[in-house]
Amino acid sequence: MARIVAKVYSRAGLLGNPSDGYGGKTISLPLHNFWAEVSLHPSPNVFLEPGVEEAPRYDSVYQLIESIERTGYSGGLRLIRASVKRFVSFAENELAIACDRGFTISYQTNIPRCVGLAGSSALVVAALKVLAEYFNVEMAPPLLASLALTVERDELGIPAGLQDRVVQAFDRLVYMDFSRMTSMHGLEVGHYQELSQTVPGNPYVAICRRGAEPTELLHGSLQQRFRRGDVEVTQAMKRFAELAELGKVAIERGDAEQLNSLIDANFDLRQSICDINPLHLRMIELARSVGASAKFCGSGGAIIGLVDDDSMFVRLEQKLAQLDCFVVRPI
Repeated sequence: MARIVAKVYSRAGLLGNPSDGYGGKTISLPLHNFWAEVSLHPSPNVFLEPGVEEAPRYDSVYQLIESIERTGYSGGLRLIRASVKRFVSFAENELAIACDRGFTISYQTNIPRCVGLAGSSALVVAALKVLAEYFNVEMAPPLLASLALTVERDELGIPAGLQDRVVQAFDRLVYMDFSRMTSMHGLEVGHYQELSQTVPGNPYVAICRRGAEPTELLHGSLQQRFRRGDVEVTQAMKRFAELAELGKVAIERGDAEQLNSLIDANFDLRQSICDINPLHLRMIELARSVGASAKFCGSGGAIIGLVDDDSMFVRLEQKLAQLDCFVVRPI
């Protein structure tokens, strides 16, 4: 059997997040600017190759420290290991498919880490895709997304919702309704609609090179408050869902002006219930100072919004350069 390769892209939450983990509704898009790639080939034993950032040999102690600061102490290998464990359990227990053949898995990624672009879930989805192909397991996008969530949430204890995995499994602009959950092979799936239209206007994504912040910092406290029935949080989650509903209509109509307003409202609502990292808040303020709309792509460190034209995009680049940010047009 030839080498099997899966490439999965980063994603940006456009509207509704972070309500995906709270029975809400969201719209999100894949960003083909950044990707994670996992490859698998048959081998006598099972071998998981560490990624470049986890290689045990460094040119100097400073390179080692830089690696830790960039990717943390865990890296991507724990995600691959957890993906293999969860996939085998699912295939054998739910589908009665034996997974008794050896393989070697390697990976590489250029998704900026811990800035809310779903780099972890991209690795997990890619790993599950190559394993599914290798063991001849049919994995429809909704099922793939839900299985990927269990890898991080149940195996690794990372608080997360379905949004990232759904977009990465479909690789399309998707409207997601998590208030309408059904069961598929023992896993919960939401109601998903691929949107044929593109995002109206001129979207941008800006990323702060020194703005990394793990998703656990946001979702850990929010989930605790939500489980306690915190009125402020539960009402906000309903409003996030409403913003996504309105955004779907705006996209279908090609209404960039309405989408701009909804993007700003999404961040303002988030700020009302969350403690915002001052650096991340400054990204929003600078983007808005040139006339662009702005909200977080995910948990923080990257923002998304719309600009009016090329000149505004240039002004946005210049402003955000003050914070060591770079700006891209979503591919």
